[in-house]
Amino acid sequence: MFPNRFTFLNTPINDLRIIERRQLGDSRGFLSRLFCSKEFTEAGWCKPIAQINHAVTNRKGTVRGMHFQYSPYAEMKLITCLRGAIWDVAVDLRVGSTTFLQWYAAELTATNSRAILIPEGFAHGFQTLSDACELLYLHSSAYTPEAESGLSPLDPLLSISWPLPISDLSDKDAQQLPVGPEFKGVPV
Repeated sequence: MFPNRFTFLNTPINDLRIIERRQLGDSRGFLSRLFCSKEFTEAGWCKPIAQINHAVTNRKGTVRGMHFQYSPYAEMKLITCLRGAIWDVAVDLRVGSTTFLQWYAAELTATNSRAILIPEGFAHGFQTLSDACELLYLHSSAYTPEAESGLSPLDPLLSISWPLPISDLSDKDAQQLPVGPEFKGVPV
């Protein structure tokens, strides 16, 4: 019997998990499994992988996010840093959640063998901690423009503590509105 290749760590926000990958290595290098449906099902990934994206962000301090999709296109995401380092943030938007509008962040690097498993009903974003960052995203639902939305990464109500001064933010992300009293959350 082969041992599990992953350790799933709980966070203070229910269902949001950090994944530590076990590396099998020798003098040549290592092998690290990125995904295993059997092990991830036990951790809450309950749908097929619908889309895999590879993103490159060139400049340290860049913020991308906070993005999400409304149901029925809500998506789980598995985020892995392949090169560089990022500060990855997830915000709980689930209607009725005891941690509604709370955020959690984890540092993901090319060398720490960590990933973050984000359930449906969360907004996601990150800040690059180094130049030339590469990320791999696994999604449970394909990108659907008409279901897409976002939160302002600078929203004072969320009060996300970005670790670096923001060096770059897309016009689209900069124009996201802060959470207002009319925002009741995302049904999951």
